[in-house]
Order: sequence, then structure tokens, then C-alpha cells
Amino acid sequence: MSGRIFTGDELTEDRVITCDVCVVGSGAGGGVLGHELARRGLDVVMLEEGSYRTRRDFDMKESTAYTTLYQELANRATDDLAISILQGRGVGGGTTINWCASFRTPPEILERWRDVHGVKGLDAATLAPHWDWLEARLNIRDWPIEKANRNNQLLWEGLGKLGYSRGTVKRNVKDCASLGACGLGCPTDAKQSMLVTLIPDAVEQGMRLFANVSARRLEMEGMRVVAVHADVLDPRTDRPSGRKLTVRPKVTAVCGGAINSPALLLRSGLAARGLVGKRFFLHPVVVSTGRFRERVEAFFGAPLTVYSRQFIDRGPGKLGWLIEVPPIHPLLASVTTPGFGASHLELMEKLPYANAILSITLDGVQPGDNGGTVSLRGEGEYTRLKVDYPLTPFHWEGFREALKVSARLQFAAGAEEVISPHSTPVVMRGEKDVAMLDRAPYEPLRCRVASAHQMGGCAMGGSPKTSVVDSTLRYWDADNLFVVDGSVFPTALGVNPMETILGLAHWGSQHVAAAVGGRS
Repeated sequence: MSGRIFTGDELTEDRVITCDVCVVGSGAGGGVLGHELARRGLDVVMLEEGSYRTRRDFDMKESTAYTTLYQELANRATDDLAISILQGRGVGGGTTINWCASFRTPPEILERWRDVHGVKGLDAATLAPHWDWLEARLNIRDWPIEKANRNNQLLWEGLGKLGYSRGTVKRNVKDCASLGACGLGCPTDAKQSMLVTLIPDAVEQGMRLFANVSARRLEMEGMRVVAVHADVLDPRTDRPSGRKLTVRPKVTAVCGGAINSPALLLRSGLAARGLVGKRFFLHPVVVSTGRFRERVEAFFGAPLTVYSRQFIDRGPGKLGWLIEVPPIHPLLASVTTPGFGASHLELMEKLPYANAILSITLDGVQPGDNGGTVSLRGEGEYTRLKVDYPLTPFHWEGFREALKVSARLQFAAGAEEVISPHSTPVVMRGEKDVAMLDRAPYEPLRCRVASAHQMGGCAMGGSPKTSVVDSTLRYWDADNLFVVDGSVFPTALGVNPMETILGLAHWGSQHVAAAVGGRS
């Protein structure tokens, strides 16, 4: 029996529905989980707060994408505005708008989860068959350097000239036209996101997906979730329509991501002894911009295809980082480029000649580095999210050193000028100027920091005293509640998180399925 995708404007009255499993969220975690449960013949209902949009809606315009496919119109940020947060919102979640980078979890991270955080039964060997299946189904393949755009080739050349480690990135694409619009929604369906792969498969196998439906509260009776209470949103205004959807499942899986999942639990009075929302990690990023004599045109081509983990482990007490490049689209560049008026205009006029290097820092693996918190402002179902992420001297030292490495890489690749992300940018015109970065201000709002990766907030582990979910992803204090997304990571990863979440959900689906017939 085939399922259906419902949108908010189709839900014209209050509804109460029953099912085996309610999956809240349709991104990397929810998409895989919904597919695996439907494949097993279970009755699955999936709730997605965002809209259902397809390639016909993806017009490659930033003004369209940011307002329809991102959380808070792409304006989500920490409470002090010091870190901007790019996060997907819509059917497919982050897989619809990410840049396709696919990395298996570094083995040392899984080992740390086991040895420090008590996670049991989850190692690279255990996850390997799940990754194998996903890589085949999602066409995750290496993107050779010969196909890289000039933005990525410049990083490759700089890494080679300085003798640093370098590699090419695997991407989940099929018949990719290299349009460069990955972050705006793929208009050709080349990106093998949840939107075009596992969610349609699950719907064909009977899953019912409700878009424009915002889960507000889980209703508990003793140790069980008995209902998921949700608002139906008007797809045109993205505001509550006044209609309600209530789902009464046997088992509930929260898959809203590392900000929205903790928020839903907290709105439901599920704080796990104060641990929900704690150990939240972002992979804070600083960006170095190089200007070249040649045209780079970083707004075209596969956006992220080269990486280096040369500096991921700098030793005890030091913040490490992953090196990659982003696409440089005009609107995003305009709000991240420093300066005002004529100086800003001059930099924007040079956009076709710009290369950017990302330093994606790895937090949560050093003693005492507990990341940030997700909490609520106000009471009841209509509270506002609050994300706090203190940046300490530990972070600022890492940002400074990362910017120095980035500048050297860009000069090695032939840059005529390198610009730092400070509010008053450091402008360097050669290797001799890199030392100027030591004298720049490193503090919130004076050095721009961003992140597109959210992890933690519902950490898994070996004890209810230190974690929110156990090693089967079950919430410690409920028999039929699971969390299946990046929020369960006990630390950050140091690589793009999509494939880790995919593999974790594929592996974890067995535990969720078992719970339908009784406690797993």
C-alpha cells in the first residue's frame, strides 16, 4: 500500500492518527529511519516542520533558497550573534541544501565515544556494512581532482606546494551537472538527498509524510510517549493555521537535528536530569578570502571536493581543524564580506576572482571543552530557542592559527591578496604580512565565525547520569522514545557529519523497530 505526502494546506481540520512509529524530522536521520522502518512493513508517520519542495521549485536564486529551505530564513545564530548557523528546513532537511560532502566517521572519534563516553557496540567495523549500503544507494563516490572547480583546485595546489596532506571528497551525486547550486536545492535531482531517494522509497512502501507540521510537545504517561502534539502551518506564511495534528504512535523517534530535537524534548518537560541541550557542538568556522589575478568563479562547479586534515590534531589543549573551501555565491558573500560602502563594493566587484578557505574546527574532544547549550526562553509550547556557545581563548588561538595557515595556502596558490574575516579586515599582500594576523582582535563580533554543522545536545553514552540516550539511541527515561540524528553525538566529528548521521540511523533502525513489539 502506497503512502502519501501531505502539505499543510491539505489539512483543513484537526486530525488524530495512529501508527506504529512517528518520526519527527525528515533529514539525514529521519529520512533513513523512516525508510528502514517502512521497509520492514511498519506503519510510519513522518512529521516535517518545513515545506515540501522539489526541483521544480529550485530556481538557483539565493533569495528563494534562504527564505524557504533554511532555519529562520538562514538567519539562525547564537544568542550573542557571534556565530551564524546555517541549517536546513524542509523535506530532506540538511541533505536538501548541503554541499554533498560525504565522510565516514573518523575511527578515533568512535573510539573516543567508547572510551570516554561509554558508548557500546558502535565502531567502524559495526557501521561499515551500513555505510556500504548507503554509499551504493546514494551513489557516494569520489570526485576526482580533474573535475574540481578552480576554487577547489587552488586549495589542492596550495596544499601540495606546502607539503600538507590532501584528499578528494566523496559526494552523493548522480549525473551531476556541476552547476554549483547544491546549497540552493539541486534543480536536476543529481544530489542524492533524502528528498529524492529514501523518502520517496518509504512513501511508496506506505509511509505517510506530513509537511508544514511542527511537533510542539510529546505527551507522556509514565515511561511512555502516548502522543505527539503538532501545529499545522500555513505553507504560504509559515505560521500556525490554527489546526492541530495529533499522532498516537507505539514508538516515537525524534530526528529534528541538534537544535530542534533538544528543544522538543525540553518543551515536553523531558530534561534528562538537566542533560538535554548540553554538550552541543557546532564546528565553528573562520573563513579566509584570497583574491587572484585569474578568474576563479567559485559560484560555479561542485562546491566542496578537496580537503585536508593536516591540522585536525594539534596535540593536547589545542584546537584542531579541517580545511575545505565553500562556494561563494553573491548574496552569501555580500553579508559575510567585511567593510561598508565603497570598500564593500570594491570587494564585491572582485567576487569572480575570489577563493575562500574554511577552517572547520573540531571541538568537544579536549578536556573541559563542553561546547554550548540549547535552551528555551519562556514557558509552554511557544517558547523561543536560545543557543549559547561561549568562545574562549582556546577557540580564538585556534582561529588565529587557522587563518595564518589559510593565508599561507592562498599565497602558495598564487593569491595577490588575502583578507581576514575581522570587522576591520587584515589585508595581506604577501607571505611577510601573515604575521599581522597575530595583532588582530579575536573576540565575538570582531572576528566573524559561522557554522553549517550542528551536533550534540542529546548525547548518547553508557550511563543515565552522563547522557540523554543509551547505546541503542533510546531515551533513558522512556520505554518507547528514541533520538536518531546528529544530536546524539557525544562530541563533534571533525568532518562533515551527513554520512555519520546516515550510518547511525541505518544501524539504529533495528532498535527502533524492535521497540514496536516491546522494549528493545
